[in-house]
Amino acid sequence: MGVCVAVDCMGGDRGPKVTIPAALEFLARNAEHRVLLVGDEPTLKRSLQSKKNKKIYSDHSRISFLHAAEVVSMDDPPAVALKNKRNSSMRLAIEAVSDGRAQVAVSAGNTGALMAISRYVLKTLDGIDRPAIATALPNRSGGSTLMLDLGANVDCTAEHLVQFAMMGSALVSALEGPSEPTVGLLNVGEEVIKGNEVVKQAGEMLRASSLKFYGNVEGNDIFKGTTDVIVCDGFVGNVALKTSEGLAQMMGGFLREEFTRTPLTRVAAFLARPVLRRFARRVDHRRYNGAALLGLRGIVFKSHGSADVYAFRYALSRAADAAAHGLNDRIARALVAG
Repeated sequence: MGVCVAVDCMGGDRGPKVTIPAALEFLARNAEHRVLLVGDEPTLKRSLQSKKNKKIYSDHSRISFLHAAEVVSMDDPPAVALKNKRNSSMRLAIEAVSDGRAQVAVSAGNTGALMAISRYVLKTLDGIDRPAIATALPNRSGGSTLMLDLGANVDCTAEHLVQFAMMGSALVSALEGPSEPTVGLLNVGEEVIKGNEVVKQAGEMLRASSLKFYGNVEGNDIFKGTTDVIVCDGFVGNVALKTSEGLAQMMGGFLREEFTRTPLTRVAAFLARPVLRRFARRVDHRRYNGAALLGLRGIVFKSHGSADVYAFRYALSRAADAAAHGLNDRIARALVAG
């Protein structure tokens, strides 16, 4: 079933230069979905009429507009964005979900502001104390591992970690993953006795839950694909995410440097090009762009602020899939099942 995606077109580092062509590519690939473009309407309409964007997709019958006079900047404090920018493209996109004009909102804007506005406008689901940020990371098995929380909640109780596990499991199944995803609890060792008191208590609660709990997992399991979902507090999750991004950038730079150093390495690079291309596509972080803000009474996805067209289109696709497959209904059922 088709859904309407509210797009914060002004958010992120590049604004309409990325969000408009990405929305058009999304529509060209998904005949059943629609978009609500939120931002400065004259700017958005001029962008749609550019020769470059017309070549991507020229049928605007599935496009509607919502004018926003303000923009949340990447360095706006959350309180300022929430209280002083009530007509921002970010807020109006989220309000479109609240009032039913759209089924999901996507923004590449300020993460703190997006979480604050989403929580204020949409409120949290019954049974959820704190929303969490979840995203997929590529793993060695060729698929991806969903990890949460990635920074929304630095200090967590055992109950919070269990709620994260339920929401993460629901998201994986909503995105056409296994119907009963495996859940791992990030720890300093696999043994039950390892970890601090919060993690050990969360492990006990997860073993008693209806979830398919694998047990404790370690940092190297994130990229092994040991489980479908890995749960941790936001402090640990954010450090792990930033570390993985740094390693990917370092690896890319190393390969570029090594394969252009000498004539011999340039020949090796040419011969290895097909393998390197497959590897690069498999670990390309842009294909996993789009972090879900889980636990709200509406679906919101966060794109990386520096996302290009390719990456932002993936965020739109992931958001639309989550909405089309009833993410919040799945979370509600998971909470009832315990």
